[in-house]
Amino acid sequence: MRCETDSLGDFQIPAEALYGIHTARALENFPLTGAPCSPTLIRALALVKLACAQTNAGLGFLDAAVADAIGQACHELATGQHLEAVPVDALQGGAGTSLNMNVNEVIANRAEEILGGRRGEYRRVHPVHHVNLHQSTNDVFPTALRIAAIESLHRLEKSIAALQTAFQTKEQEFAGIIKVGRTQLQDACPITLGAEFSAWAEAFGRDRWRVFKCEERLRVVNLGGTAIGTGLTAPREYIFRVTEKLREITRLGLSRAENLVDATQNADVFVEVSGILKAHAVNLFKISSDLRLLASGPYAGFAEIALPPVQVGSSVMPGKVNPVICEAVGQSALQVISQDMAITLAAQSGQLELNAFLPLVAHALLGNLALLERADTLFRTHCIEGVTANASRCHDLLEQSQIQVTALVPTLGYALAAEVAREAQQTGQTIRAVVLARALIAPQVLDRLLSVEAMTALGYSPNKNVKD
Repeated sequence: MRCETDSLGDFQIPAEALYGIHTARALENFPLTGAPCSPTLIRALALVKLACAQTNAGLGFLDAAVADAIGQACHELATGQHLEAVPVDALQGGAGTSLNMNVNEVIANRAEEILGGRRGEYRRVHPVHHVNLHQSTNDVFPTALRIAAIESLHRLEKSIAALQTAFQTKEQEFAGIIKVGRTQLQDACPITLGAEFSAWAEAFGRDRWRVFKCEERLRVVNLGGTAIGTGLTAPREYIFRVTEKLREITRLGLSRAENLVDATQNADVFVEVSGILKAHAVNLFKISSDLRLLASGPYAGFAEIALPPVQVGSSVMPGKVNPVICEAVGQSALQVISQDMAITLAAQSGQLELNAFLPLVAHALLGNLALLERADTLFRTHCIEGVTANASRCHDLLEQSQIQVTALVPTLGYALAAEVAREAQQTGQTIRAVVLARALIAPQVLDRLLSVEAMTALGYSPNKNVKD
């Protein structure tokens, strides 16, 4: 063990630990979720520290050797090394100070080693005096969160695009399969199975566009604002240069907020982004539920499609296979929707110059981004790409249904069409059989009116709707 000291006194820390006293106290103080902070957030924070160190070195505030050692430590952390040395809980008091100090301590101790010192000495590199120079948790944590969210959005956009493509492929595959359309779970107008998949693909297309556009909301950062956005304790030249350096390092279109006070105290941008993620979750839930319904049965349900069998479904009913992928995707969507409320409440809980609930915002927002990316990929690879159509079942249900009579309304009129529907219902005949038996429409004309093309076309041509 080694002993470190702060203003509260001494604390024993494992001798080989890369973290220091602030992290050790945080581990005692916040045993809450049992989950560490997002690796994406830790990586982003390391990049912020790198930009700050390079800016300070360029302005002469950091010795070049110290800055280089800090830079090497930042690169290591940003590439996934030493993540086990950042164990502070995702939920923590202090607006993210525990994570900031944990990262400061890891970088300082690693830089100390690089310069020939030992962990915990802090003689050459100090967590606060060097690694945290001209910074505050209140500007580096929100900046890192924005970077982490942008990088996660890039990955999510790709997963949505792949999912949309999978639905478009099925749209083309099922374009010629006509079936019963349903409104309020009752038989409605005929529709092709391909058209249903096209609607779902279009919804995911909107999600993709929303996710792409919402990156713009996150590009404005408050780095350089220090504690409350006034830049107190930071040199003016540093404030103007550090975001440029961060933009260069991350290759993201970042810009310094015109009003650093606003960007420090208000978290509404995260609520806006979360709302876009919620919209995607809503589409995931609705569409996965639709697929479960269309695949229900397979003998006593709709059974118009078949989902890939991926797992035995019951411990008591032999042969049962459940739509487990759709169910898992639906639960993921519900989790995202509920976490959106947590983000909303946390954002509104900011007071005056700071929001102390940003750790919850970060945990929920980055968690939602990662969960949606995994859910999209799972939905695509384990479900959508393997969906098959039961064309004969679709045909039989359509023939048994009376909804075909709607296609005859322009020819027969609503009253006569309703009379045909009643007769079909009472006698158990098909619409086609009743119309032919009563000689209401010539057979060849009826075939055309009840064809896939005619019943699913966008509107009809009046001059073609004749009785003979």
